[in-house]
Amino acid sequence: MNLWSRLMCSCRRRSPWIFHMNSGSCNGCDIELVASLTPRYDAEQLGVRLEGSPRHADILCITGPVTRNSVHAIETVYGQVCSPKAVVAIGSCPATTNVFIDSRVLDGPLNRHIPVDVFVPGCPPRPDAILQGIAKAAEILAERGSRPLVNEENQQ
Repeated sequence: MNLWSRLMCSCRRRSPWIFHMNSGSCNGCDIELVASLTPRYDAEQLGVRLEGSPRHADILCITGPVTRNSVHAIETVYGQVCSPKAVVAIGSCPATTNVFIDSRVLDGPLNRHIPVDVFVPGCPPRPDAILQGIAKAAEILAERGSRPLVNEENQQ
């Protein structure tokens, strides 16, 4: 692995930038995610930064059950996050659709539409659990970044 790849791998592990997307939640998980970014839980000690654009993010954090109206938006945003990327499903709703399982407006769970790397259980999960999930996603992201890309393998 060359010097540039090692540097990028180290940076991704130490400063994951996240993009938050609500796919139809009750806002319980959204509030806990925002709480994890406050000085009390100090997400910045991990280098976590909330980004306003998925094109600048490394990790996509999704809350809520996947509604039929949000499926296209989820797939579009997932495609906009640059590779390597990781996805964190926050709460029970994206994993199982929770109490809304028989609803006709849902098209979940989330991993039916995009690959999910980390599930953070809870309804809503505590901010420290969310930070642990983001830290685990940052480790996964760093491992993916350390592997050579397909194009690099073909050029050698």
